[in-house]
This record gives sequence, C-alpha cells and structure tokens, in this order.
Amino acid sequence: MTKLERVQAEITQCRACPRLVEWREEVARVKRRAYREWTYWGRPVPGFGDPRARLVIVGLAPAAHGANRTGRIFTGDRSGDFLYAGLHRAGFANQARSEHRDDGLTLSGAYITCPVRCAPPDNKPLPEELTRCAPFFDRELALLPARVFLALGAIGWNAALVALSRSGVELPAPRPAFGHGAEVPLPGGRTLVGCYHVSQQNTQTGRLTPAMFDAVMSRVRRLLDTSPP
Repeated sequence: MTKLERVQAEITQCRACPRLVEWREEVARVKRRAYREWTYWGRPVPGFGDPRARLVIVGLAPAAHGANRTGRIFTGDRSGDFLYAGLHRAGFANQARSEHRDDGLTLSGAYITCPVRCAPPDNKPLPEELTRCAPFFDRELALLPARVFLALGAIGWNAALVALSRSGVELPAPRPAFGHGAEVPLPGGRTLVGCYHVSQQNTQTGRLTPAMFDAVMSRVRRLLDTSPP
C-alpha cells in the first residue's frame, strides 16, 4: 500500500464529526426512491485520480446521493456528469461519464479531492468540520506533485489557500479573492486557478457553461505545459 492509498483508507474510516456521521448514514439508510436498490457507500469519500497528478482539482464535499451513494467523488450525480465530461474533453479522463466505482473511469495527470469528506446537510459544512478534515487534505496535497490547483467554488478556493499556507507556501496579502478564472501565482512555478463550482445550481442556470469550463481547462493545460517539471 502506498502512502497515498494509506491516507485514502484512513479517510474512509473517519467518524470525527458527529453531525456528518449521522447525516451521511441517515441518507444511506433512507435512500432516494430512484436508488432504493443501491447499497449506499455511506462513509467518508477519499480523493480519486492519478497519484502522479500535476493537476489537483479541489471541490467542496460529497453529494448526499452522488458520492455518498457510489463511494467515488463527483460520481453518480449531475455535477459529476458535467465535470467528467469536461475533463474528458480536456484529455484528463478516459471517458466522459462517472456512474459507479467500477465503471472503468481513470484519470491521467489529474486528481480530485475535497476539503470535507462526508456529505453535509444542505451542502454546507461547518467551520469546525473543515478544520477536522484538514489533516487529510494536507496529507493528500503533500503526496501529489501538483503544479496547478483548480478550485471549484469559493470554499474549495479558500481551503486550498489555507492548506498551502499551512504547508509553508507564502501567499500574497491580502488573501486573493475567489473568482471564475482567477489566478494566483505560487512559489515554485505553481498556480491556483478558480472556477465556478460544477453544481446544478450553476450549470443549469447558465452561470457555468461547458464553453466556460473548457476555457478554464485550456488555461490549466497551458499552465501545466509551461510549468517546471
């Protein structure tokens, strides 16, 4: 077992946040009618992707009937449909859909993680839950050779900045604000890039379109192509 696999295994066993444990397990027990035949994962969800990834994508938290059901981040919901289709177009995924853990999906050069590993009520983790999950986030980032961090939404953006600061990276002052397409140059030729979250709230209202996502991914690819190895 590699160090990254060890972290992933530890994540799946965590019960540190009583509110999140109660909610994720209740969702897994009650289920949604469309998925009543499923055996829900109902546990914390580890990161997923290429352990040699130079691109790290930072989301928010597992979806109650998506990753909390399937056990893989951004899998089994509309957000994942949008994200993986975009990653496939950009050459980071071998297929455009992510439906369950054994569907053959693999990522090349990219790794997806979240600052919160359990599905939170109303998709709103509490500050103390982010704090409890932070060591897992830090350990994953330390084991990945990332050159570009792509933050999906403001919570992912702030979590990435805080994690980078904890690791000793000197950040600009004041702390850079999140924005779609925002960029923060980091020491060592690394870059933090912002993108609206791929939630239905954004993709179904036109706030984030496939063309907008593709433009961000084109910029990510250029940054990777010009960054030091």
